[in-house]
Amino acid sequence: MPATAGPETRPGGLLLLCLLSWAIPGAGHLWLGRRAKGLILLVALPLMFAIGLAIDGRLYPFDFSDPLVGLGALADLGIGLPYFIATPLGYGRGDVRAVTYEYGNVFLIVAALMNLLVVIDAYDVALGRKR
Repeated sequence: MPATAGPETRPGGLLLLCLLSWAIPGAGHLWLGRRAKGLILLVALPLMFAIGLAIDGRLYPFDFSDPLVGLGALADLGIGLPYFIATPLGYGRGDVRAVTYEYGNVFLIVAALMNLLVVIDAYDVALGRKR
């Protein structure tokens, strides 16, 4: 029996929950009433993404001629809205000469992939699979 009987258990509600959770890290948990966890994710994941940008990390371009660059670009999309804010503002160009370049790349990719795990967690909570 699901823990919540609200609109988030209907297929359309689940899709909206997942899209919201992807676009705004932690928003899905806030929607489900998990305020502490939602607020922590709402701060931690964008902060991690911002640190990656600040230490000269690179948002990978969509160039699938090099499979690892293409996969990196797909991974970067996982953070949702922060990606679409940073890209047009010119952030994420990276500076390969910077000592922190590789660390920045790792911060960006890990923040984005963690957000995808958060989406899956919100989905499981909505279905009652997790408490």
